[in-house]
Amino acid sequence: MILEMKVPSPGESIKEVEIATWLVQDGDYVEKDQAIAEVDSDKATLELPAEASGIITLKAEEGDAVAVGSVVCHIDTAAAKPSGSSEASVVATPVAEAPKAAAAPVVPATPAATYATGTPSPAAKKILEEKNIAPASVSGTGKAGRITKDDAVNAVPSMGTPTGGSRGQERTKLSMLRRKVAERLVAAKNETAMLTTFNEVNMTAINNIRNEYKDTFKAKHGGVGLGYMSFFTKAVTRALQLYPDVNSMMDGDHKIAFDFCDISIAVSGPKGLMVPVVRNAENLSFRGVEAEIKRLAIKARDGQITVDDMTGGTFTITNGGVFGSMLSTPIINPPQSGILGMHNIIERPIAVNGKVEIHPMMYVALSYDHRIIDGKESVGFLVAIKEALENPLELLLENNPKKALEL
Repeated sequence: MILEMKVPSPGESIKEVEIATWLVQDGDYVEKDQAIAEVDSDKATLELPAEASGIITLKAEEGDAVAVGSVVCHIDTAAAKPSGSSEASVVATPVAEAPKAAAAPVVPATPAATYATGTPSPAAKKILEEKNIAPASVSGTGKAGRITKDDAVNAVPSMGTPTGGSRGQERTKLSMLRRKVAERLVAAKNETAMLTTFNEVNMTAINNIRNEYKDTFKAKHGGVGLGYMSFFTKAVTRALQLYPDVNSMMDGDHKIAFDFCDISIAVSGPKGLMVPVVRNAENLSFRGVEAEIKRLAIKARDGQITVDDMTGGTFTITNGGVFGSMLSTPIINPPQSGILGMHNIIERPIAVNGKVEIHPMMYVALSYDHRIIDGKESVGFLVAIKEALENPLELLLENNPKKALEL
């Protein structure tokens, strides 16, 4: 029996996915529930498990964009497992280099055509002719050394005079997730009245609290650390409740205001920027915020983040300081109306009571949609964050750090 495997829907709004990596080769024997491919949607990378055991025939190549519900492979469930065979081997070379599967596995396939080493495909031949490049000067990466279209596109004509240095280049297709991020960022710049306001925060008080309690906090809460993100998240939820326009978004001619704070936290993963959401952050303790951020960061790092983890969010926090950024203008995460940028902490001289003192300082930036948030609200919001971070004992810890930190 030939089982047609179709692309399942990763989420309600997703209509198309991209084959990122085949984890098996054409003709491999696969076991039921074995991961056979990684597929990219515009929100996450997901594994595609085999629906049955049998011999697999691939119907799509790496990099192909396929609609949800389309057939991507066949599994011959009647095929016997080869003796001494274990799970299918991981693909060591791109699937594009393998011959395409026959259209109907039950019909004997026509033997694939053979090509001499260095023979260009029709598309590659045309490109090479336009570039005036001899096929003999191009190394083919296709089957049996055949020159593919990508080989021809990447081929560089001789410049005549040797320079002695490398002049190689690599052309790599962006993942669907990365393309979607790019599309959304451009849309945010073009479709919102984005403006950024800045301030600076004296981090002395927070550093003192962390230095005093971080070891006890970590021991008490099973390895969950007391980082800066919990202080910033608590400061943001407090400021959002004081300035609710920042916790709203545009919907045509209407404004949608939220009475909850779902905070999107930008994290860097192997597939690029991910923005998972900490739900109802206003109700979480310091331990709750740190534990949730750690859980989501681990999922992003391991490639296990889901569409649901990143759906929604009423405000975003991004921390470029972990990479050494001193100042930036973060781009709004649509359809949200505001994003807070954190930066690195640098000891700088500041005036305190008429005297120059050295303190750990951080620049903070708030980018906001001026269509819905006025300057008064945006500046007031950022000042409220600064006040909470510079006076955390009173405004965030209720003058009882041991109780607030659950120690």
